[in-house]
Amino acid sequence: AGMNGTAIENFVCVIFNVSYMNCTWHVDRTASRDTQYFLYWKTSRKEDFTGCQNYIKDNWGRHTGCRFQNVTIENKRAYFLVNGSRSGQNIQSYKKMIILYKIEKLTPPLNVTVNCTEASYGCEIRWQPPRTSHVKRRACFKYEIVIENK
Repeated sequence: AGMNGTAIENFVCVIFNVSYMNCTWHVDRTASRDTQYFLYWKTSRKEDFTGCQNYIKDNWGRHTGCRFQNVTIENKRAYFLVNGSRSGQNIQSYKKMIILYKIEKLTPPLNVTVNCTEASYGCEIRWQPPRTSHVKRRACFKYEIVIENK
């Protein structure tokens, strides 16, 4: 329900630095300056939706995203709802389910050390897995080393 052509587009969420999540969207081209959007989310069907506490805004003060902290991933699905109003009328709402671990950008590996010795004409490179809120097994990670001769 709601007025046609007023729903959001390009809804995207990214998790970074282990527990931060940003969700952003594009305002419909036909949306007037007095259109306002509200984001709600939950991590199970049984829960109630929770509203965004920290909106990202455009030049007209319209909400175009939300910043979250302390997000835990595990294998959780998240359910998102964006609705809003324009001139007191409801606009089309937008719903999306996202599997959270699929949108995580991992941090770089930790404690990278390089030891090169002339005696063996070789280098030993060591590191520890990146920090993450849900991967417990080291074998889950794959690494790529790019060596540039300068």
